[in-house]
Amino acid sequence: MGDPALSRRVFLAASLGTGLGMTALSGCGGGSGGGPSSGATTIEWWNISTTDPAKTVWANLARKFEAQNPKVKIRIVQLENDAYKSKMTALTASGKLPDIFHTWGGGVLKQQVDAGLVEDLTDSTRPWADGMLSVAKQPYLLDSKVYGIPFDIGMVGFWYNKALFRKAGIAAPPTTWTAFLDDVKKLKSAGTTPLALAGKESWTGMYYWAYLAMRTAGVDALRKADDDKDFGDAGFVRAGRHLKDLVDLKPFQKGFLGAAYSTPTGQAAAVGDGTAAMELMGQWAPNTEKSAGKGIGADLGFFPFPEVEGGAGKITEVFGGGGGHAVRKGAPQAAVDFLKFFAAETTDRELVRKTGTLPVVPGAESALTDPDLKAVQARLKGATGFQLYLDQAYAPALGQQVNDSVAGLIAGSTTPEAVTRAITGAAKQEP
Repeated sequence: MGDPALSRRVFLAASLGTGLGMTALSGCGGGSGGGPSSGATTIEWWNISTTDPAKTVWANLARKFEAQNPKVKIRIVQLENDAYKSKMTALTASGKLPDIFHTWGGGVLKQQVDAGLVEDLTDSTRPWADGMLSVAKQPYLLDSKVYGIPFDIGMVGFWYNKALFRKAGIAAPPTTWTAFLDDVKKLKSAGTTPLALAGKESWTGMYYWAYLAMRTAGVDALRKADDDKDFGDAGFVRAGRHLKDLVDLKPFQKGFLGAAYSTPTGQAAAVGDGTAAMELMGQWAPNTEKSAGKGIGADLGFFPFPEVEGGAGKITEVFGGGGGHAVRKGAPQAAVDFLKFFAAETTDRELVRKTGTLPVVPGAESALTDPDLKAVQARLKGATGFQLYLDQAYAPALGQQVNDSVAGLIAGSTTPEAVTRAITGAAKQEP
């Protein structure tokens, strides 16, 4: 893949040439966008909350903050997941990030920090951030310094339609990979689409390979592979073979390779409308299913990714992460003030009640009443291991290669062995 820095520069040039980055690049880092005559400070806030209820709730929170701080204006930029990642890659290459921006932490945030683009929030947030849940803060800690503030924490698992399972004669969710494949076959025999997948967005397929790698090679093997720049472990090849076994059953909805995640004809809608029995997705899934589709109410259930017989991983080891906000280096104080406002217990309670996030402030836990989210929280509390999303845990070029290689495997254009070779090749290109 070549030098990652060069790749980012090439992407920046391409994005500017096609118009992809023009709007994004023009407004970042404005700081005092209100102009000297108005005396207002404008803060640009980039996030990925493009669907309701979060989209509206977050906009209302911005207006509430403005009402409390009359000399501050919040300019919101909301982008779909993949578009956001692409534009942030361009902005990182340009050296000019938004005042406040969504981050998953991990290797992507580290690269931005190493480039000197992100504000060290350790001292400025200590009085109020120290009381937040420790597990939620971990992805944003680099060398014991705070570079991001969480607003959510969670895990990826299977969201399923209980009625469609009953129709197929499935009494309980599977706990092993063999049982899972058997249930996929039963659902197909019952005339039901077993799984919905947004093949157009490669991060959705990565979840399958990542979990299978955790279950076969183990969580520690994923970390060691990144450190050693070598993904040749036999467990990773087996993970790809297990995924190919699933793909060979043709379990996904018709046209899945062109499907997006949150559109009315996408992955979430297929489950939300009751046309597909399952999706492998994070804790935000129920709300997205309701927004993109109709939602299936009490028929919606959750179960963890099954164990793989003979593998090194356990069903109690979870894959996921949360969402957080970082601040660009040199941003106005108002940006940090907004993060404090967003992390307040009253705000966290509103996010839990209205948007389905899991609480990151201990005092907000009583606001969690949704049974589906309680199921996720219970799994998180009982977790014996945790792995951050691979496309965020690893450096950007490596994370993207994981996504792309797995997408190729799901599309039938590559092999399990080629997946690990390609990922290893990208890892060796990292500095």
